[in-house]
Amino acid sequence: MWNEALLHAVEKTKGNIKKFGDLFPWTGIDGGDYKRSNHEDWTEGFWSGLLWLSYEASGDQAFREAAIRTVNSFRKRLVDFKVLDHHDIGFLYMPSAVAWWMLEEAEEAKRLGLEAAEMLLKRWRPAGGYIQAWGHALDPQNGGRIIIDCLLNIPLLYWAYEQTGDSRYLDTALAHAEKSRKFLVRGDDSSYHTFYFKQETGEPIGGGTHQGYTDGSTWTRGQAWGIYGFILSYRYTQNPLYLETSRRMAAYFIDRLPEDQVTYWDFDAPVKEGTPRDSSATAIACCGILELIDHLPERDPDRIRFELAVHRCMKSLTENYFTDDDPEAEGLLRHGSYHVRGDMSSDDFVIWGDYFYMEALMRLVKDVPGYWYERKA
Repeated sequence: MWNEALLHAVEKTKGNIKKFGDLFPWTGIDGGDYKRSNHEDWTEGFWSGLLWLSYEASGDQAFREAAIRTVNSFRKRLVDFKVLDHHDIGFLYMPSAVAWWMLEEAEEAKRLGLEAAEMLLKRWRPAGGYIQAWGHALDPQNGGRIIIDCLLNIPLLYWAYEQTGDSRYLDTALAHAEKSRKFLVRGDDSSYHTFYFKQETGEPIGGGTHQGYTDGSTWTRGQAWGIYGFILSYRYTQNPLYLETSRRMAAYFIDRLPEDQVTYWDFDAPVKEGTPRDSSATAIACCGILELIDHLPERDPDRIRFELAVHRCMKSLTENYFTDDDPEAEGLLRHGSYHVRGDMSSDDFVIWGDYFYMEALMRLVKDVPGYWYERKA
C-alpha cells in the first residue's frame, strides 16, 4: 500500500510543477485547487520539501531542478526581508535550503541556511528567555507570546550549531525547548497552543490559544507539533525529558483518535455533522511518532502500540483522504484545516499536510526521515 501511495504522490507532485510555476501552493480554495503564494506566508518551504522528497523517491531530475529554483527564490526573500517577522523561519528554510545542503552539500545552500538561522536568532527575547512567535519585540499583543509550532523551527538552530559550533544557536534552542516543555505541556500531557509572559520580566501569565477551540482545549495540530518537536529536540540533545514528553503527548494523541483514525481539528471541539477534520495534524503526528519509535528500545512496550497506531492512521489517510482517485486534484490530502476559528480553509488542501504525508510515506517505504536533521552515514 505505501509503495503505491508514494508513487501516486510523486506523480501528482510532478504534474503540479508546471501548474505552480514560480509560485507556491498554500491552502485550498473552498475545497478546490490550491491558492498560490509568492513568498507571502510561513508555508512556502513545504512545496520545496515535497520536491526534494519526490526527487529522493524517484531520482527524476525535474524535481531537483524545480527544488533548486525554489531555493534561489528563498535567497531573495531573505535579502528583501519579505514576510519574515515571525518564528517560522525553520519551516521556510529547512525543507528548502537546508534540504539541498543535506542531499548534495551545496555550499550556497548551507550559507543560506545559516543566514536564516541568524534571522531566527533575532526572535530571541533575553528578558523572557524564549523565541517570540510573531511581531516586533514591543508588540502589545504578541510581544510575550510563544506557540507550540516553534518546536519545529528550532531544529534550524540545532543544525546551525552542528555546522558552526557557535553556542548561541544551541543555547537559544535549548532554552526555548525547555520553556516550551514547562509551559506549553499540561499535566495531563495535552498542550496549550500558546503561552504568554510579561515582556519585561519573563514572568508567566498563562496559556491560551489562537487556533484551538478554547484557551483550555487541545488543538490537534499543536499536539502533533509537540510530539514531533520534542523528539527532534531529544535527537539533538539526548535529554531524556524530551523523549518522555514526546512519548506522553503521542499517547494522548492516539488515545483520542476517532473511529477512522484521522483527528478532528481540536480534541475538545464538539463533534457533530460538519465538524472539520485536520488530516494534516494526523500526518504530522505520524511523522513524529515514527521518529519517536526510532529512539525507543526494541523491547519497549510502546513500540508496538505506536507502530500499530501509525499504520492505522496512514491506512485511513491513504484510503479515505488521499486524492489518488482524482488525477485533477492538486492536493494530496483532503480535509485539512488551517484556522477554523478564523474561518480560513477549514476543510481544504493544506500544503504542510501534503508534505508530512509524503514524509511519512518516505519513512515507511525508504526509511528517509525528511529534512529536520542531518542524516548520518
